[in-house]
Amino acid sequence: MFEDDIGFTTAAELARCIRNKEISPVELIEVVLRRTEVIQAELNPFITITDDIARTEAKIAEKAVMNGDDLGPIHGVPFTVKDLVNTADVTTTFGSFAFKDNVPKIDSIGVARLRRAGGILIGKTTTPEFGHKPMTEAPLFGRTLNPWCNTLTSGGSSGGAAVAAATGLGPLHVGTDGGGSTRIPAAACGVVGMKQTLGRVPHDMTSDSFGCMSFIGPITRTVADCGLMLQIMSGPHNSDVHSLGRRHPNLARAATVVDGLKGLKIGWRCYLGNDQMEKETQKLFEAAIPVFSNLGADVSEHLADFEPTLKYWAPLTFSLWNARYSHLAIELGDRMTETLRHWIREGEGVTGAAVQLASEARTRLFRQIESWFEDIDLLITPTLTRPAIVADHDPREPITLDNELADVPRASWYPYTHPFNLSGHPAITVPAGFTQDKLPVGLQIVGPWLGDDKVLTAAACFENAQPWINKRPII
Repeated sequence: MFEDDIGFTTAAELARCIRNKEISPVELIEVVLRRTEVIQAELNPFITITDDIARTEAKIAEKAVMNGDDLGPIHGVPFTVKDLVNTADVTTTFGSFAFKDNVPKIDSIGVARLRRAGGILIGKTTTPEFGHKPMTEAPLFGRTLNPWCNTLTSGGSSGGAAVAAATGLGPLHVGTDGGGSTRIPAAACGVVGMKQTLGRVPHDMTSDSFGCMSFIGPITRTVADCGLMLQIMSGPHNSDVHSLGRRHPNLARAATVVDGLKGLKIGWRCYLGNDQMEKETQKLFEAAIPVFSNLGADVSEHLADFEPTLKYWAPLTFSLWNARYSHLAIELGDRMTETLRHWIREGEGVTGAAVQLASEARTRLFRQIESWFEDIDLLITPTLTRPAIVADHDPREPITLDNELADVPRASWYPYTHPFNLSGHPAITVPAGFTQDKLPVGLQIVGPWLGDDKVLTAAACFENAQPWINKRPII
């Protein structure tokens, strides 16, 4: 295996090579850390690189291999964690000066499970402050750039994780998604990002489990790695009410089934509460639709009525930010990101009645989307209306679509993602192609409640039929 290929190799293959003593965990970690230094200097995907910890754990992992110990499914394989997720004895800042010296004592549940499975943490990836916007920059650590074009955003808020995946800094990356924050950067960077069914992966980082619409989940280069990661991270935990009492199918296996989609009914739609997208993006999406037909699925346009959901997402989110962070906005002043302070102020005007009405609308939305799956098995949409936008875009300002002024990013760049945060349904983005400017475009696959296995299988089949694994940014 060539050194340049190691960081782009799947987790399962790396684990197999380690078990068979074809590569040592020490060698693997050193190769990835060397590449990490290069990418960090160019694109800034990390807040911290845990090189000392990783090297120590790699030596322990190597000893276990030589001793013939029982090995976990990702023994010796590197992974990263977004800076919104707790990691024991490693700084977790949430991208904010308020937490610049915060060192958690324990791992978040999903992180702990990855470690128990043999994974080795190599660093914490960048996020905007408290994950509040769809591009990745924070007062503490600056801006993270897109690996396909460094004048464009990596997306957000899991931009660091997506860049790490795209540039071969190991196969497994933990992100979070509160309105599209795994899927937006994954689509912008040409990798796989999934928001699983609510409760599939326990969320012990939220103070409101009952009203939760945020998810801790995977960003990877391949669907197989996404399924493997979810398999390891999933399962009940008493910190999250939604995780209890669930059936947990073999997601790792579902993500490797590529023998077609015969018998499945798939609906597609270009728009989801929006009415604009770039022509080239639409063309790439429409070119992907026959791929599903060729895989054996019964594919038809999905025409059910759908209203924009930002009017529900916004009051729930802005009031939450106001409740959680308004005291920090006073304390930090201009050391807090100005856009976050703006939306905290917006949250001041949200009434209790507005929050209750938005919560009720969220229930109606769940029922509406779930009813779709009485007639279809899966839904496909674009992930974004265009490729990555410029890195310094103010998310309060309109974007352009085909050089024409549209709406702000939440309404006109990623209208396809936040509805499924509100409803809790599983949704994955996979690369669908590249524009003439060699920028990646994503396709989103949405499934019924608890239908994560169906989503992964469809994504794996699409990936196999239209492979992108050899596409790498030049850096």
